[in-house]
Amino acid sequence: MATGFARRRFLSALGGAAAAWPLAARAQTDKIRRVGVLATGFRQTDAEGEARVAAFGDTLDKLGWNDGRNVRLEVRWPSTEIDRIGAEVATLVESAPDVMVISGNVALAARIKLDKRVPTVFVQISDPLGSGFVSSLSRPDGNITGFQNFEPAVGGKWLGLLKEIAPTITRAGVIVHLDTTVQSEFLRAIEAVAPSLGVQVSAINVRESDDIERGIAEFAAAPNGGLIFLPHPRTIDRRVALIEQAAQLRLPAIYPFRYFATSGGLMSYGFDQVEQWRGAAGYVDRILRGTKPADLPVQAPTKYDLVINLKAAKALGLAISPSLLATAVEVIE
Repeated sequence: MATGFARRRFLSALGGAAAAWPLAARAQTDKIRRVGVLATGFRQTDAEGEARVAAFGDTLDKLGWNDGRNVRLEVRWPSTEIDRIGAEVATLVESAPDVMVISGNVALAARIKLDKRVPTVFVQISDPLGSGFVSSLSRPDGNITGFQNFEPAVGGKWLGLLKEIAPTITRAGVIVHLDTTVQSEFLRAIEAVAPSLGVQVSAINVRESDDIERGIAEFAAAPNGGLIFLPHPRTIDRRVALIEQAAQLRLPAIYPFRYFATSGGLMSYGFDQVEQWRGAAGYVDRILRGTKPADLPVQAPTKYDLVINLKAAKALGLAISPSLLATAVEVIE
């Protein structure tokens, strides 16, 4: 549910259509700090995106930064296509905010290519060290710090859970977006575990959004298959259609975030992204008060949650073991 902050600010006309503020307005509000937010992977009408940005705004509010009084927020909801994301990042950088908050590997990569002067807090970034975004997790450089998503090794965990919930699978199709560096690392981690589980891995490489459905349909032509969806703006944006396709083709699938399972997906294994956005607000507060990003260590999730959708499992004819159910933090009836 949207909070008061979300209704006051993020569902207003500002949304993703905000442009750079006029010079006259800046002159009148030169004491107001400016924070640019790029919520990659979510449309402005997506309740999941709204919840994350609202949590960020509400936390800032509690820390004493009141939108319109001493801080002004510009929130953008970029397209899921790579070139469009880069254009949105460029526009945000050109507006020269005091701090930027950026989600997603694709958007952060674009920001680093464009500018390194604006302090930036990232969220939902997989393997920031291996991706070259920071040189150290404890003391990040380049005026960038934040909250990381997954380490590549979690790929093996995803495959193990998929095999456990659907023991008959012998093939795993991995939805891979190789235009994002870390995706190949996830794939390698999955391939490393696959022989011990008796599973053959196939990469379903996605270059455009429509490639996902076509690749899944081709993979489903052979029996005993299952799917692993890696975190990426394209799959987040198209999650409802992809979940429906997997169900129609009777392909067991594992997803990286809870909202995939609550939307009808079989299972998810990931962490609380909303909490990361609250943490990002805390980092923005400290930066606005004078702390350097290099003095704020990159933080990783400390808890991963397994969510199982029993309705989806029943539709696939899967009998879930009591031991697997016992490890789930949430079971959707």
